[in-house]
Amino acid sequence: MKEIGWQPAATPDKAIELLQEMFERNCGALKSAFEAYVRNGTFPDDRASWCYPALRIEYLPEGPVPPISAAFGKMASPGIYQSAITRPALYADYLKAQLELITKRYEVALSVGPSGEEIPYPYVLGGQVEIDSEKIPPAELATVFPTPDLAELDDDIADGKHSTAKSLSGKHRGLKPLSLFTALRTDYSLQRLKHYTGTEAADFQDFILFTNYHRYMDAFVEIALGKVAEGKEYESFVAPGGIMATDNKPETIAALQGGEWRRFQMPAYHLKTKDRKGISLINIGVGPSNAKTITDHLAVLRPQCWIMVGHCGGLRHSQRLGDYVLAHAYLRRDQVLDSVLPADIPVPPIAEIQTTLTEAASRVTGDSGADLKRRLRTGTVVTHADRNWELRFEDEGRVLDLARAVGIDMESATVAANGYRFRVPYGTLLCVSDKPLHGEIKLPGAANRFYEKSIGEHIRIGIEALEMFRRDGSAALHSRKLRSFDEPPFR
Repeated sequence: MKEIGWQPAATPDKAIELLQEMFERNCGALKSAFEAYVRNGTFPDDRASWCYPALRIEYLPEGPVPPISAAFGKMASPGIYQSAITRPALYADYLKAQLELITKRYEVALSVGPSGEEIPYPYVLGGQVEIDSEKIPPAELATVFPTPDLAELDDDIADGKHSTAKSLSGKHRGLKPLSLFTALRTDYSLQRLKHYTGTEAADFQDFILFTNYHRYMDAFVEIALGKVAEGKEYESFVAPGGIMATDNKPETIAALQGGEWRRFQMPAYHLKTKDRKGISLINIGVGPSNAKTITDHLAVLRPQCWIMVGHCGGLRHSQRLGDYVLAHAYLRRDQVLDSVLPADIPVPPIAEIQTTLTEAASRVTGDSGADLKRRLRTGTVVTHADRNWELRFEDEGRVLDLARAVGIDMESATVAANGYRFRVPYGTLLCVSDKPLHGEIKLPGAANRFYEKSIGEHIRIGIEALEMFRRDGSAALHSRKLRSFDEPPFR
């Protein structure tokens, strides 16, 4: 029996068109009902028109599922797969890429219909409707209109609690998930991204750089605006607060390096291309909590990769200030992900990122062979939750020794672990800013000289690596080592 409201889609393009039509129609219905209630107290009577659209793929082969060797875009088992979709226009290219892979590999039926998951009214309205909170308290609105349901804002699919081999429970019984994130979880993160970074979700690019120091932002602004001014690969540059620039005049640089970014906890800058294959830099600040927070939210955008370029303490006598550390392993002392990804679960390096970062360092520095090895050391990076770990050195020193660690920071392993958890390829290239075990601590004068010399080169290495991924094709980044035994079809 055909379900009410469900429409078949002969092609991926048609499916995306239907998703967009339903999403816009349902958002409009919710907004109209809300405005009518605020204006004259009219109680809405058609909640069914407020739900997210859902994308469904029916895969019911006559024979066994073919063992396709691919990291994503494949079906784990026969069944009916479904996920609610938010912001179809934002995700159009992503959805098309996933659906084209599946429809080329399998005989499937696509359809679009109502998900039954209501769209929270704050995500539709934002600040567009003025409300007198004394006449209509927010608590009253929450009894009439859908609000974010914290019970649904989980990562159960990504964390393996909802396998594709088993059906989803509750109102979605009999269905398997298409993607790692629900529409509610996605919408929540899209809102959080704007709050933390000061930029819109649509501005984020496919290749992400993280840093833990604000001076990297200044260097990135100058380099990025120079690339925009060339008029080749990049079309514009967006800074916190939604400020856009298309030239590299001194006054433009000064304006973007000014105080607007200070309003946001983790300001983001976007070097944009027409197809979103540009580079976003986010200053996540210091600490594993920030690193987890931003990667939790960025993961819903399904970036091609993210790379940490920041400072670390060098732990080896032979290292010099300004040398680089390429993380080949991570010792997780950050604690923030232990409940969902225990510390004894290995987080493997991504070979393609390791080799590309090495090549990018060689191109930017001009060093190669033994000269490059003297400046760039591969080894274990320790990420610690305690910035003052040195005050407990008798306890910590043996752990660092057993790990054969070469660098220590407060973010890199968290970034890598959440990349592993959410299947986003990750990497780390740090710059040695002090040597706590050998008496070279950060003092103002020496630190300033170090920053002036090293930051521009370091950020150029990160940019070069990401441009290499874009030029050479990023598909090779997506290793099967990041996939569980039983994955949702979408990347």
